[in-house]
Formats: sequence, C-alpha cells, structure tokens
Amino acid sequence: MFKKWLHGYCSQQEWINECDTIIVERVQHQEIPLPHESRLIYQGRVLQLGIESVTMPNGKAVELEVLRHPGGAAIVALNQQKEVCLLHQYRHAGGGWLWELPAGKLETGELPQITAARELVEEAGLRAGQWDTLGKVLVSPGFCDEIIHLYLARDLTVVVSQPEEDELFEIHWIPLDQALEQVYDGTLLDAKTMLGLTLATKFLHK
Repeated sequence: MFKKWLHGYCSQQEWINECDTIIVERVQHQEIPLPHESRLIYQGRVLQLGIESVTMPNGKAVELEVLRHPGGAAIVALNQQKEVCLLHQYRHAGGGWLWELPAGKLETGELPQITAARELVEEAGLRAGQWDTLGKVLVSPGFCDEIIHLYLARDLTVVVSQPEEDELFEIHWIPLDQALEQVYDGTLLDAKTMLGLTLATKFLHK
C-alpha cells in the first residue's frame, strides 16, 4: 500500500488506514524533567520559543530557554548508479551555501514516512519504490526538541518538483563514496546529512 501511495495509486488517508506494516515511530523519554511553568516568548511559523521553569531529576529548579519544533524527515535518495541526491542550498542562518539531503518538517499529524515521501517529491522531484528506515536524531537537545527521521530511498522515478517560495537550491547527483569522503574531510557540515550518509553506507554494507 505504501508503494501504491508513493506512485499515486491511492490516497494518503487510504494508505494510513489500510497499511498494517507501518510502525509509527514515537520517541519515549525516561525521567524527563517536567516544566511546571512555561512562558511563551515567540510563536513562529515553524517553531516556538519559551522560558520553561523545570525541576530537574536531582530536585534543582532551573529556568531554561527551549525551542519546540515539530520535527522533520531527511532522505538519502540513491539511484542505480550508486549516486546520492544532494541539494546545494542557500541557508541564511548557516552562513551561505550548504550541501544537504532533501528534507523538511513534519506537518501537523503527519507520519514521518509521509513527510519523507512528500519532501522527496517537492525538493528533488523524485518518487521512490523502496524505502528503508535508517534511524532518527535529536538535532540539538541542549535547547531544542527537534527530531529528524532518516530514510534510505531507492527505485527512483523522476516527477515534477514543487519547491517552496523561500527555498533556493540546486540538485546534484554525487557518488555515495565521494559524498561520504566529504563527510570526513569537512566539506559537508550539515548534521542530518552527515549522519544520513553514514548510516546509509552502513546499511548498504550489511
């Protein structure tokens, strides 16, 4: 059913309702310090900034600046030539042009797998017939709760891309081995991309 939805043969809701092989990934934290008071500082389109008064597991009361983010999904899209799709994307906050995997944030109520498939179409203009879960990562847990889910996508079909208005990037295909070398030599700086490429390489060599 997942493959049918990816190729447009059924609706997203039909896939969610009928596919009994999907495992909804939930992050379960043990002994989380619970905020007993939260003050909203800023509510944006993507994230929420607040001051949270927290009692730590050791009983100490502290105030923390916390960013709440819906999370996202990133995709290692690999073609038959063992080339990976990388975006050379302009990131103002990151200081300029960065090499990144196709990725995007989860919409409200959206499964990470759905986000991955949607973003692969929107950014890279690709659909995938084969998907594998690589894992997930807390991006910066010192102040933010964002989790990025990582996927390997293969059996690719080219479709029309649909980039958002505030996105500026070029699509490149780079041999996976070369991309991994760029992780090691410092060319690639984006954390989700570095981890996604590393996990994908390990998965493929099992």
